[in-house]
Amino acid sequence: MDQPLNLLPDQNIGPPVAGGTVPVACRDASSDGCRLLARFRSDGLHSRTGADGLPRWRVSPEPYWLAPAEVEFLERLGVSLLAFYRSLNRLYYASVKTPKLAWVHRYLDQGKPQAVIDYGLMRRVRDQTPGILRPDLFATASGFVASELDAVPGGFGLTAAFHDAYGEQGFSLVGGRSGMVQGFARMVATESSVSRVAIVVSDESADYRPEMAWMARALTASGTPTVAVTPHEVTFTEDGLTIGMPDGPCRMDVLYRFFELFDLKNIPKSDLFLYAAKKGTVRMTTPAKAFLEEKAAMALWHHPALEAWWRDDLGRDTIERLSGLFPRTWILDPSEVPPHAVIAGFTLGGHPVRDWKDLMGASQRERRLVIKPSGFSERAWGSRGVVVGHDQSGDAWSAAVADALEAFRVTPHVLQEFHTPRRDRVAYYDEASAAVHAMTGRTRLSPYYFVSGDDVVLGGVLATVCALDKKMIHGMTDAVLAPCAVAGTAGATKPRLPGEEPRAGANGDSHY
Repeated sequence: MDQPLNLLPDQNIGPPVAGGTVPVACRDASSDGCRLLARFRSDGLHSRTGADGLPRWRVSPEPYWLAPAEVEFLERLGVSLLAFYRSLNRLYYASVKTPKLAWVHRYLDQGKPQAVIDYGLMRRVRDQTPGILRPDLFATASGFVASELDAVPGGFGLTAAFHDAYGEQGFSLVGGRSGMVQGFARMVATESSVSRVAIVVSDESADYRPEMAWMARALTASGTPTVAVTPHEVTFTEDGLTIGMPDGPCRMDVLYRFFELFDLKNIPKSDLFLYAAKKGTVRMTTPAKAFLEEKAAMALWHHPALEAWWRDDLGRDTIERLSGLFPRTWILDPSEVPPHAVIAGFTLGGHPVRDWKDLMGASQRERRLVIKPSGFSERAWGSRGVVVGHDQSGDAWSAAVADALEAFRVTPHVLQEFHTPRRDRVAYYDEASAAVHAMTGRTRLSPYYFVSGDDVVLGGVLATVCALDKKMIHGMTDAVLAPCAVAGTAGATKPRLPGEEPRAGANGDSHY
């Protein structure tokens, strides 16, 4: 059991926060944690236990604290990510028409049915990119590193609910208390009228329905009529898509696609949704562009043959910001390399490599690498299908490399450098002991950027902290989940464990 926090009052309390509440150090953190847990359960967002008897996730009595310099970086990052997505979009279409670049779209189309490829080539969606951008970031000793980019992210409803709950307690959250809801509303809005929105959640994504239902209620309350529905609840007509409401059928203006393109064959009416989007009777976001949902995009970013493309299309500032963010990544292509060539940018034991099969004999030190399904696969989300090289035996690693190479035709995989996130100390409420405990772990930060035209707004940041023995960080049963707040602002005084050294933020501010 993790040690309970000794909640000693801090002598440097700071000013009261909005609403007359007081900073954490003067509050009963156990009561805060209990109230938050009860609230999330009443909203249907937190079940008592999973099938294994463990809580779905742990509730923190306070936000996860970011240094002001970290927040400033995240606020600037959204513009660069949008620029990257738009450039990748242009690169794909250029590669379809330009023989010299054809290898680009062949990689991005690899393993996909022709029907899915054709959806991405529809003229109506040509200039469209995702409306929500979410990189998954690790804070390392050398700065932020993105493990992947998610164009159909979950968690934004949960993060919005976190913002409402923690914001009510007076914490200064990144993006503000209503930043997630307002960001989504701006993303789906039109200039002429209020948009009616359907968030369509597939059976494969059923675990996300409670948070999407919460988001729909919050959007409706703020003036954007929204429903969260299953595909079965959507009716197709030649005039558009409608949802049955108590006062009769209601036509939807926007369909937010919360289903994966690899799962289309299992989604009722998916062909009708795509037909309606093609005819313009509904606006679908995220657009049906599988090539924008590929982890292979990071490999293309680092490919030397595309260096001039990125430089000319994006400019120096964006290049500098993203080059430090995107880890070196390669596509595990089993194709034979010509005798005079090597795999660009990859070495093993200090020597260039011509055949990916050489990876099978890598030592444990050499295989601080990660293998991932690239995107169009049911194993490409939630850390499914991820193999961490130095966490495997030699035989298991060799088999993983062989499997990835063999799967290339149907499910391409990527190889990525492994980066170790920094250690963090966070608090969580333990229901069994009715006390707040401390956990040392590693953190993934998931900022949510909402796109409206050329504007990109950071709505909020979700922190997921997993125990140190976990090599992969995601929303597992014992993870601590919390929204992010700015250290040094109202409500930012934190309880500390006696004798513990606080963690230094990017600007020297101390926080766990």
